[in-house]
Amino acid sequence: MTEFEQLLSRVSDLVWGVPLLVALFGTHLFLTFRLGIIQKHLPHAIRISFTRSHEGTGEISHFAALVTALAATIGTGNIVGVATAVAAGGPGAVLWMWLTGVFGIATKYGEALLSVKYRTVDPETGGVAGGPMYVIEKALGQKWLAVLFAVFTSIAAFGIGNMVQANSIATMLHSNMNISPWLSGAVMTVFTAVVIIGGIQSIAKVCEYLVPFMAGFYLIGCAVLLVIGRETLGETMHLIFSTAFTGQAALGGFAGAGMKEAVRFGIARGLFSNESGLGSAPIVAAAAQTEHPVRQALISSTGTFWDTVVVCAATGIVVVNSGAWVTGLKGAELTSAAFAAVPVIGPAVLTFGLLTFVFSTILGWSYYGEKAMEYLFGKRSIMPYRWAWVAAVMLGSVVSLHAVWTFADIANALMALPNLVSLLLLSPVIAAETKDYFSRRS
Repeated sequence: MTEFEQLLSRVSDLVWGVPLLVALFGTHLFLTFRLGIIQKHLPHAIRISFTRSHEGTGEISHFAALVTALAATIGTGNIVGVATAVAAGGPGAVLWMWLTGVFGIATKYGEALLSVKYRTVDPETGGVAGGPMYVIEKALGQKWLAVLFAVFTSIAAFGIGNMVQANSIATMLHSNMNISPWLSGAVMTVFTAVVIIGGIQSIAKVCEYLVPFMAGFYLIGCAVLLVIGRETLGETMHLIFSTAFTGQAALGGFAGAGMKEAVRFGIARGLFSNESGLGSAPIVAAAAQTEHPVRQALISSTGTFWDTVVVCAATGIVVVNSGAWVTGLKGAELTSAAFAAVPVIGPAVLTFGLLTFVFSTILGWSYYGEKAMEYLFGKRSIMPYRWAWVAAVMLGSVVSLHAVWTFADIANALMALPNLVSLLLLSPVIAAETKDYFSRRS
C-alpha cells in the first residue's frame, strides 16, 4: 500500500507540475486580454449578482448559482492551502496567489459563458444540464473528450468534494474536542442527506444562507485579528510585496525561499483554491435563470474574486502578520499557530471557518458529481448517486484517506485539460457573445 501511495504521489506531482500551472495561468492571461480585460466590469458584476432576478430559463436564481459555486470553492484551500503556500514560498506567495485570482476572473467568466450557452433544457420537466462536458460535445463535437471530463469530475467529486472533506472535519473535532469520528460522521451524514436528497433547489436554498454567513463571519474574524496586530501590519504588507519579486532569506525556522518558490507556490495554491479553469463551477452556473450567457458569466466570475482576491488574501495576511511562518511549521500546524497568536478569538475563527467551509464544499461538489453522472448514465443514476454520496460522507469520516486524496487530486487536475482545450478553441465565441451583450447594454 505504501508503494502504491508513493506512486500516486509521484503522478499527482507530475499532473500538478509546471506544465499544468503554465496552462492554467496562461489561459487566465490569454482570456484577460482576448476579452479586453473583462475584470474592468467587476463592479457591475458584483452589483447584478446581488439582485434577485428570476428571469430567463433555469432552475435556480443567478445568486443561488453563485453561492452554490462558492460553497464548493471556499474550503480548506482558503485556510490550510494558503498557509502551505506561505510555508513553502514565503510571504511573497500571498501576492502571487492574489494575482491568480485577479486574472482567473477572466477564465471563470469564459467557462461559465460557454456552459450557459450550450446547456440543455428538458422540454418536459424544465430541468437544466450544462457544464464543460456539454460544451465539448455540442460545440466541438468531441464526445470522447466530454466523457473523459465527466469521468474525471465524478472521481474528483467523491474524493476532494466528499470523503476527504468529511475526514478533515472528523479529524479536527477529534483532535480539538475529543469527539468520536463515528459521532461527527453520523451527524454530518444526516445533515448532508437532509440537504442533497432534495436536489439543486435544496442545496441552493441552504447555500444562500450558509455561504454569506460563513464567509462574512470568517472575514470579520480575520479583520479583528489584524486590528489586534495592527502594529506590524504595515511591515507585513511591505514584506508580502517586496519578497514576491526578491524571495525571502532564511529567518528563524523558515528555510528561505527565492522568487521562483514564491511564484510557484503562490500560483499553485491560488489556482487550486479558486478552481478557475478546472471546469467545476460552470456546471452549476448552467442551472441559473438568465436571459443572456454573459450576464450569468459576469456573476459567476465574481466567485473567483470573493474566493481568492478576498478570502485567501485575508488568510495570507493573518498568517504572515502573526509571525508564525518563521517557526518552520507547515500546513495545518502553521494555520493553527497563526490563529492561536490571539487567544480565544483566533482558534474560534479558525474552527468555525474550517467546519463551515468544509461542509459547504461537500454540498457544492455533490451537484458537480451528480451532473457528471447524469451525463454519463442518464437521469436514472441521480437518486442512487445521491444516496452513495451520503454514505461516502460517513465512510470518509472514519477511514484513513491519503490514497483517496491523492487519487482525487489527480482526477481534479485532469478535469482541467479538456476544459482548457474548449476555452481556447471557443475563445472567439466567448468574445462574440461578450461584444453582443455590452453593445445591447450600451
